[in-house]
Amino acid sequence: MDVYFDPVPLLGEARTVFQGRWADRQWLNVPGPFYGADTDNCGTGRIFAPALVLYEGEHFTEYVWRQPRTAAELQQLVDAAEAEVFSAYGCDGDDHWTPETVREWWRDRARITAYLAARRRVREADDEKSGQGTAAAAEAYAAYLDGELAAHLRTYLFWLDERRSPTAADRLPQL
Repeated sequence: MDVYFDPVPLLGEARTVFQGRWADRQWLNVPGPFYGADTDNCGTGRIFAPALVLYEGEHFTEYVWRQPRTAAELQQLVDAAEAEVFSAYGCDGDDHWTPETVREWWRDRARITAYLAARRRVREADDEKSGQGTAAAAEAYAAYLDGELAAHLRTYLFWLDERRSPTAADRLPQL
């Protein structure tokens, strides 16, 4: 059983760089406390957090495809947020996600898989120019959707309901 890593209390003063608005978040963000909203198109997110951040569409708007699970990954995301000139990453997702909206997002995940597949050539072309590995990261996101994300989201659902990490004695909610 996954233990829930609650990163938000560890932010401290770094919380101020997360000024993204929930209403502006990208639809590709994985449920959790962090998300990319109306970010710039400078392509800095993957430089700092390659295992957490990807870009959307022609404008390379950044989104969080995997929530941080360690203090080191949290620091990477903080670094990505600090480099983002519009301060458009958010850290208040826990205030907005509900078990039902997480389940709705999960039911619509085929849309994300299709989007990732349709944009493969664009990512490969970007990789030739930037060398940032966006094509491999998109494949990792698709594999995450088909694999361990379900278990992580069930743990997140438990955390949303209970505001604590599950123990071995707890039963996780269904997606």
